[in-house]
Amino acid sequence: MSDALLDRIHTDPNVMVGKPVIRGTRLTVDFVIGLLAHGARVEDVLDEYARLEREDIQACLLFAQRTLADASFVPLAA
Repeated sequence: MSDALLDRIHTDPNVMVGKPVIRGTRLTVDFVIGLLAHGARVEDVLDEYARLEREDIQACLLFAQRTLADASFVPLAA
């Protein structure tokens, strides 16, 4: 199921400068993650953006998790 969720995320250099978006929208993954990080509930996001489905939000979270899992972080010296 998780790979099917990722099919909901789309990148196109002509849409939002190539940032990952929920397919068929101009809502970027980072925008949706930001809403959740700042306290919005999934139900709040779904109410505000009626075309979205719960699986779209799950796809954003999965995309973010996989992106972070593949990233290496190097601490910066102050």
